[in-house]
Amino acid sequence: MFKFSTLSALTLLPLTFASPLLAQADTDGPVPFAGGELTITENADMEKILAFNGKELLRNYMLFYDGTVEVQDMPVALFQAGEGGNACGPQTVIVWKPEGGEVQSVLAGDDCGSPPPAVTDDSIYFVPYLLPGTTSDVQVWSPDEGLRVAGSMRFVPQPDTGWTDLEPESIDHIIDAFDNGGIYTAATGLLGDDMDDVVSSLVVGSEPERLPSGVFYATGCVPHACGVSDGFMAVDPKAQKLYFAQQTDAEPKTWPDLSGWPADIRDAMEKGLAKK
Repeated sequence: MFKFSTLSALTLLPLTFASPLLAQADTDGPVPFAGGELTITENADMEKILAFNGKELLRNYMLFYDGTVEVQDMPVALFQAGEGGNACGPQTVIVWKPEGGEVQSVLAGDDCGSPPPAVTDDSIYFVPYLLPGTTSDVQVWSPDEGLRVAGSMRFVPQPDTGWTDLEPESIDHIIDAFDNGGIYTAATGLLGDDMDDVVSSLVVGSEPERLPSGVFYATGCVPHACGVSDGFMAVDPKAQKLYFAQQTDAEPKTWPDLSGWPADIRDAMEKGLAKK
């Protein structure tokens, strides 16, 4: 999954990254754990299967060992698992063995990928990626309390920024533009309640392209749903205007009305969405 710079606009939890990885592997070979072995095998359907001493814990199409950490003096193995493809990152699989109990596992983090977990002596935290206009939960796991919600985080742009602070050449993904306070305010006013839906349609996308006029733009799609409601966004730094479009069963829905779009931006949108 792409990693845009919105996390830099957030105040993160004051974590102490105290517990280093106890083991790290570069292969899918057996992982010694709790007096046995954790293994990853592949079946005829190309699913990867995570098992402890032959007992299945979890399966998915992408699965690999991340490392083993120590939390509350207990070894905890971490794996990454996901559907694969479509720029959607994996979730973290937590594997542990309670004292006197059986080996257990749980999926943590966003179902389309989260930043690497933050490990402390007592807990493991999962801080979400945030899209403009969204609020999401921060999860925390510990051996004694399991997986729970630690709090919530809301997307905000960089404080005290506006159109004059915009640096188009520094934007690697079109959603990065929302870090700018002027763009975020303009998008909120233009899209209203459609903000979340339209931004989601831009998630799976490439680096923005540029027009001779100085406008930069990009097309994208919703993770796991490309070709259904793909999106388009263009930014005109000189005129300080935004343009959005999203596929529908008929003509694309646009913000503002298509009649007010400059010809070059309209052409870019029509060509971009036609490729989806």
